[in-house]
Amino acid sequence: MALVMSCWWRGRFFFRIFAKVAVQSEIMSILLVIPDRKLTHLVAELQQQLPQVPIVVWPDVPDPDAISFAVVWRQPAGSLTPFNNLRALQSFGAGVDNILVDPLLPKLPLARIVDPDLTASMIQYLDTALGFYRYRFDEYINAQQTQRWHPRSRRQLKAVTVLGLGELGAAVAMHLSQQGWQVSGWSNSAKHIDGVNCYAGLAELPLALAETDVLICLLPLTSTTNNLLNSETLAFCRQGVIFINVARGAIVDDDALLAALQSGQVSAACLDVFRQEPLPAEHPYWQQPNVLVTPHISAVTNAQTAVTQIVENYKRCMASLPMFNLIDQQRGY
Repeated sequence: MALVMSCWWRGRFFFRIFAKVAVQSEIMSILLVIPDRKLTHLVAELQQQLPQVPIVVWPDVPDPDAISFAVVWRQPAGSLTPFNNLRALQSFGAGVDNILVDPLLPKLPLARIVDPDLTASMIQYLDTALGFYRYRFDEYINAQQTQRWHPRSRRQLKAVTVLGLGELGAAVAMHLSQQGWQVSGWSNSAKHIDGVNCYAGLAELPLALAETDVLICLLPLTSTTNNLLNSETLAFCRQGVIFINVARGAIVDDDALLAALQSGQVSAACLDVFRQEPLPAEHPYWQQPNVLVTPHISAVTNAQTAVTQIVENYKRCMASLPMFNLIDQQRGY
């Protein structure tokens, strides 16, 4: 009898262990929460590299408890709360601010995509924009509308300030310095970059703004940088400064920038990012003659690079290893 009971308890014990392992092995699905995008190609690429892993597209989730890993981008607030077995979050892009705005975001590790092609793309965009203004293409486009022939010499643009000296901003600042620009940079914390006059902290922001012919914004969007460029801070710039924003739209007070454009404090602006995207048809930026609008194309993540990093981080998550390119959610980047 004792032998029978012993075998029964052992069998029950091993059954519980087996059942637990079986449940854990089922919690493997990847969830894509990327609204308003066609995801057929992304699903196919992920499935090719992870043939045994179910890829689920929100909101069609047949088994919420089977979700362990979520790839997100501009997810609706609260959309991740039903997934009790979620272990980690992966941004589909380099930024995370559109993810962190969710007040119900689970407190889980969050990684971003780091794409070396983004840096090259951003540098090419900014080189093009700087050449556009140096050769007065903005003025010639307006002159063409009235068939006005009025040749002028190049703008004497020499000094540029880069706001934001993270990985991307530092690379841009170093590149522009190598191209012969007088480069200043500003960031929240102190940085040292060869060839760049670096400032840090809100107290030194006026000094960085006062030195520049062209102001380039590459800041992350955080509680500190939201509306950082407003009527007060824009007034620190030289009269006629040119402004280029390739970071986030909410860093700029739109009304303040429009007023500065109309007064001449800011002579021209190249805007690639906006508070609301696509930019609404009724927005004044469309009709402002000294504003160039581009549809958030300064640096677009390479899809294959994103897939490779998603797959790697998924595997690391399942192996209980820290993911690559984790962000500090308290700092927002």
